[in-house]
Amino acid sequence: MPKKLQNTLLSRRRVLTAAAGLSAAAILPRSSLADWKPTETVRLIVPAAAGGSTDVMGRLLAAHLQTAWGQSAVVENRSGGGGTIGTAEVVRAKPDGHTILIGNPGPNAIAYSIFKNLTYKPDQLQPVSNMIRIPNIVSAHPKTGIKSIPELIAYLKANPDKLSYASSGVGQSPHLTGAWFLQLTGLKMTHIPFRGAGPALQAALAGDIQILFDNLYPSLPQVQNGTLTGLCVTTTERSELAKDLPTMRESAPELSNFDVSSWFSVFLPKGVSPEVLNALNLQVKAMLERDEIKKQIVAMGARTDYGTPEQFAAFVDAETKKFAGIIQKEGLQMDVQ
Repeated sequence: MPKKLQNTLLSRRRVLTAAAGLSAAAILPRSSLADWKPTETVRLIVPAAAGGSTDVMGRLLAAHLQTAWGQSAVVENRSGGGGTIGTAEVVRAKPDGHTILIGNPGPNAIAYSIFKNLTYKPDQLQPVSNMIRIPNIVSAHPKTGIKSIPELIAYLKANPDKLSYASSGVGQSPHLTGAWFLQLTGLKMTHIPFRGAGPALQAALAGDIQILFDNLYPSLPQVQNGTLTGLCVTTTERSELAKDLPTMRESAPELSNFDVSSWFSVFLPKGVSPEVLNALNLQVKAMLERDEIKKQIVAMGARTDYGTPEQFAAFVDAETKKFAGIIQKEGLQMDVQ
C-alpha cells in the first residue's frame, strides 16, 4: 500500500477514535446556548456503515453532545437502501429531540428523484444544519495522456464514445457528477458502475477504465503519488489538500455553474419544537467552531459548512432540485433494495 494512502487511512482512524476521547472542558456549551436538554439517551442514526464520512461526523457530534448535554449519546449504524433505511427510521421516530439523523446527499437529496418506491418525503424531515462539505474529484489513468478537463473535453470531441468512466454505483454522487459534466458539455462517455468506491478505484488504477469520478478519498492519495492524474475537484473552491487541482467550473465556460460535493448534515423528525431545533443547531455550531474539530475536518479534505435551519433547508431544496434535473435527463429510475 502506498505510504501516502497509509497515512490517509491512519488519519481517518484517528478522527474516529478521537471522537470518544475529547476533553470535557473543551466541549462545554457556551452559556448563550438554548436551555433545552434531552432527558434520556440520544440516538444518532447513521444511515451508512461504520468508518465512512457519515459515520465519522456522527461520532464526533455524539461525543460533543454527550458532554455538552450531560446525557448519553449513542451512534447506531443503519445501512442499506442507499441510506434510505436508516432515514426512514428517523422519519418514524418521535419528534422530541432524542433521535437525530446524520444525513448526506444520497438519502436526503438524490433519493427523492431516483427511487420509485421511497417510503418518505422531504417534508417529513426537519433540516437542522450542514456540518461539512467534501469535493468530488475527477482523475484519469496516466496512459490516456489527459491532464486537465479542457484536454478531456477536446479528446471526447475528437473521439466520441472512446472513453469510459467509473463511479461507485448508479445514482451515487460521483455517477451524477459525471452525468452532469456530460450533459453540460454535450459529450459522451460510457458509464461503468461498480459496487462501491474501492472496486471503481481498482479498475481505474488497472487501466480497465480511463476516467474516474470519485469522492476526494480514496482517490486523492493516488493522484498525489502519480498513479492517477488529477483533473479537477467539483466544488466551487479548490481543496486545501490539493490546491494545485483546479475546480470544474474553472475549466470551461459551459461548466461555470458546476458545484457538486458530498455533504454531511443533521436532521430531526418533522414536528420538533423550536426549542429543540434551536438547541441542536447551536450545538452543531459550537462543535464546528472548536479548533480540534476544525483540524480533524481539514484532515478529511473537508471544510465546515454550518448554517441556520432556514439556510440549510434552502440548501437541501436546491440540491434536491439540482439532482432531480440530472436524474430526469438521464432517465434514471430504481427501486430501493
